[in-house]
Amino acid sequence: MRNFLEKLDRLAAIEVENNFVRWMERAAFVFMILMFVCAPHSIAATQIAWLTGMFIWVVRMFFKPRPPLVRTPLDVALWVFFAWSIITSIFSYDPLTSLDKLRNVALFLIFYYVVNVVKTKRAVVFLAFAIITSTMVSVVWTPVERIIGRGVEIVGAAQQSPLSKALLINGDTLLKANERKIKTPNDLIAEMQENEATELFVYRPDYYFKVTVKRTDLLGGAGALERLGVSDWKRSRNWRSAGFYGHYTTFAEVLQLVASLTFGLFIAALVGKRRGNTERKNQFEHRIPASPRRRVAASLLTVCLAGMSFALLLTVTRASQLAFLISAAVIILLIGNRKMIFVSAAIILPIALIGLFFLQQSRQVGFFDLNDNSIKDRLTFYRKGFDLWTRDARNLTLGVGMDSTKRYINEWNLFDNDGKPMGHFHSTPLQLLVERGLPGLLLWFWVLWIYGTILVRHLRFRASDSALNWREAGIVLGSFGGLVGFTASGLVHFNLGDAEVAMVFFMLMGLSICICNFGFQTANSQTELPNNL
Repeated sequence: MRNFLEKLDRLAAIEVENNFVRWMERAAFVFMILMFVCAPHSIAATQIAWLTGMFIWVVRMFFKPRPPLVRTPLDVALWVFFAWSIITSIFSYDPLTSLDKLRNVALFLIFYYVVNVVKTKRAVVFLAFAIITSTMVSVVWTPVERIIGRGVEIVGAAQQSPLSKALLINGDTLLKANERKIKTPNDLIAEMQENEATELFVYRPDYYFKVTVKRTDLLGGAGALERLGVSDWKRSRNWRSAGFYGHYTTFAEVLQLVASLTFGLFIAALVGKRRGNTERKNQFEHRIPASPRRRVAASLLTVCLAGMSFALLLTVTRASQLAFLISAAVIILLIGNRKMIFVSAAIILPIALIGLFFLQQSRQVGFFDLNDNSIKDRLTFYRKGFDLWTRDARNLTLGVGMDSTKRYINEWNLFDNDGKPMGHFHSTPLQLLVERGLPGLLLWFWVLWIYGTILVRHLRFRASDSALNWREAGIVLGSFGGLVGFTASGLVHFNLGDAEVAMVFFMLMGLSICICNFGFQTANSQTELPNNL
């Protein structure tokens, strides 16, 4: 136990002599680890770990020696964005709902939890590999779950079938009956015989919905198939993978962020670092031979990257897939290695074609298919959202307030093409415009601009430093790629409003800013930094 605590203290740079304070710092760091490990799987566990760890960290600040709060170039932008969110919530059409929604906006505090508790580069690397390793659990489970299959997929439903009377069709998959999982038709028959009406939870490619079937509609016959009026059934293997989240878009967005981090580390492990020739344009070169340990790391990262790419493919989420390709392309271009650019292009092109084929087979749509209901609905959302935002000067400036649209759905005619109420506008920029006005969107862009600028300047400033570890460079590269992908997919997904995705985004922001802060502190002790850093 003592040996474990000593290693933990070295990793977290815990050096205080007060035993009580030492244990508080240990607890804050342990909950930090739990937060990163739980993030790819459970929002509840992640938030519990974060809130518990941050509470311990805040309490620790009242005991001497008090550690200084870490300041970053993002502070003003983040807090002004939060303050504007409070103002728009106060002036919202539904203030109570909007003020309650501030809990989601406050997720940016994860960033401050990370940058204040993480004190060493070694800890940053440890946490980065912790979230990658944890994500691989979901990645491995994704194809295994597909092989096992799920539910009862209908085959050959007769017209008089109780399932047909509930408007179910061949190919629909019955997942639950009255919240109980269905594995065979016998499970459904048993549930229907116990209840006058049974609520079925059904999956039809791209949609989950519920229908009600009645016991009196069961047909005669000896077997379950005869009573249900279907000729056959099978385990379904056609759905959009969602990991342990329960929603494929959330899983895809988190995969995109973690895959970008993995790709950044992979590229850094392959390319290495320069020997100090600042006159060359390339930031990294193949000049320093890779150590056996780094070659092993590159091999393991290759396996992780392949698994994440395959899992992302099985989510059949076009925006996240394209965002990851954009992220990877930006990372490679940032490296500036021509050979790697051409090799990567040769690899990415067939992968993109495979993705298009899988998309067409799984969802029966093209990548940019105007006949796709998903795209049709989005076009409706965008038109209604833009009309609502530009309705008057008040909406243009202050917005309507977060989630106030849910209360005024009928008054503002916020329905999709099927007449169903929309949950949100499926676009982060548009959502910010509608809910928090033009200043809200500009302030968020200010946050993203400062964050991206810090990462790029760090890479450029430290590129010629032979002390720059490939892991550190990879984390910054991967975080920048994740930023690009997060922004790109946010054009058609409200990923900032997805708590699981936002938490991972702010975790990676914290890790990458820690690396930049450590690098700037080292450089500042040796030479004077440019003022624009």
